[in-house]
Amino acid sequence: MAVASDSVIEDRNVSRALIVEDDRSGLEALAEFVQTEGFVVRTAERLEKAKAELRDDVFDVVLLDLHLPDGTSLDLLRELESQIGTDVVLITGQATVDSAVAAFRGGAIDYLTKPIDLGRLHKILANVLRTSRLRGEVAHLRDQLRELGRFGPMIGSSRVMQVVYDQILKVAPTDASVFVVGETGTGKELVAETVHALSTRSHAPFIPVNCGAISASLIESELFGHERGSFTGATKRREGFFEQANGGTIFLDEITEMPIELQVKLLRTLESGQIRRLGGDRTIDVDVRIVAATNRDPQAAVADDQLREDLYYRLNVFPVSLPPLREHGSDLELIAAHMLAGLNREAESRKTLHPDTFAIMQQHRWPGNVRELKNVLSRAFILATDEIVPDMLPFSGGPVSRAPVAPVADASELLPVRIGMTTAEAERVLIEATLEHTNGDKKRAARMLGIGLKTLYNRFNQYHGG
Repeated sequence: MAVASDSVIEDRNVSRALIVEDDRSGLEALAEFVQTEGFVVRTAERLEKAKAELRDDVFDVVLLDLHLPDGTSLDLLRELESQIGTDVVLITGQATVDSAVAAFRGGAIDYLTKPIDLGRLHKILANVLRTSRLRGEVAHLRDQLRELGRFGPMIGSSRVMQVVYDQILKVAPTDASVFVVGETGTGKELVAETVHALSTRSHAPFIPVNCGAISASLIESELFGHERGSFTGATKRREGFFEQANGGTIFLDEITEMPIELQVKLLRTLESGQIRRLGGDRTIDVDVRIVAATNRDPQAAVADDQLREDLYYRLNVFPVSLPPLREHGSDLELIAAHMLAGLNREAESRKTLHPDTFAIMQQHRWPGNVRELKNVLSRAFILATDEIVPDMLPFSGGPVSRAPVAPVADASELLPVRIGMTTAEAERVLIEATLEHTNGDKKRAARMLGIGLKTLYNRFNQYHGG
C-alpha cells in the first residue's frame, strides 16, 4: 500500500572532485572549469598529496593525470578500487593503447587526452553528478525506511512493500518502461513519481495522464498535440503531453481505458520515438519514459480486446505489482497515524484514534485501499470532538455517535448520521458539523470538506433558505 508522505526526495551531499595534475596552469584552469560544473574542488600536484586527500575525504570523481613527478597514477588507481562511489577519469598528453587499457582495467570510467575536450568532460561530470545524486537519494530513502517507515512519498515498512521498494530502486536508474498493476487506491501514481524522482530524468517533467478521464474524442490531441484548425475549436497550435514531457516521464494511468485505435499510435510512438500532432504533416522527435498502470488484470484486458497484446509487451518490460492494503499487516497503523497527523495539522487540532477504533479498522478488508482509508478517516475526523470512536466508522455496525451541533440560523436540529439515511441528509450533517467545528469559517470548512467555497455557500443557502 502506498500513501503520500510529507517528505521529499532531495540531494543530500555536495558533490566533490579531486584533480591530480602536476602542471600548475593546467591544474588551475581545470579546477575552475570543474567548479563551474557544480563540484567542490580539491587539488594535488603529486601522488603523495593525492593520497593524503583521499585519506581525509571522500570524492565523487577524481581527475587523474597519468604521469606525475613521483610516479604513475596507475598505482593510485589500485588504491581507489576500494572506494565505492568514486569515479576516476584518467587524463594524459601521451596517449597509448596500453595506457588506456591499463586505465580501464584499473577502474577508470573514462580516458581524456590533452588538450582536454571540455564538451566531453562536461558530459562526464554531468553523469557523475546524476549518479552521485541517486546514491545520496537511495541512502536517504533507506534511512527513512529504517527510522520512519517511509520510502520517499510512500508509507509502509511491511515485507510486501519492501519488495516493491527494491524493485523501484533497481528499475528507476534505467530507461526501461514500467507497468504497475494494483487495485484501485493502492498508490500506483506514487510508484511512478518515485521511479521518476530516482531516475536521471528527475530534472525534466513528470506528467500524469488518466486515460479513463479523458474523452475518446480528445485523448489523441491531449497526448500528441494538434495544429491550428485541425478540428473545430482548435484555434491555435498546442503541444501534447509527449512534447511537454520531453526528457522526462509520462505516467499513463488506467491504460486499458485508452481507445484501442489510439493504442496503435502510442505503440508507434514508443517504437520510433516520434509523434505527429493531430492535423500536422511532420514528425517530432521525443525522448520520454513511460510508466503505465492498470487496476485490471492486464492479460485479461488483452483477452477482452481492451489492451493490444503488442502494446502490453512493449510496456511490460519491468512489471511492478502493488499489494492491497489488507496484505500490509502493521502498515495500516502507520498509514492511519500519518493521515490523522495531517488532518490534525490542517485543522489545528489534536484528535486521537481510540484503540477499539483501530481494532475494527484492522478487521476491515479495505476494498478501496488507501483511498477508502483516507475517506473513512476524514469523515470520522469531522464527526469527532476529541477522539475517533468505533461508532464513527461507517462499517462499525452501529449508530454513529456525534457531538451535539449548535443550531445555525433558523436551521432545524440536525439528524445524527445513521445507516439508511439519504446521501443528501448525510451530506448536510457533515457540512453543518464542519461549519460548527470551524466556528462558521466557510473558507476553512470548504477546504476541509474538499469542495469549492461557492458549492458550500449554495448548500448552506439551500439548508437555511438563504
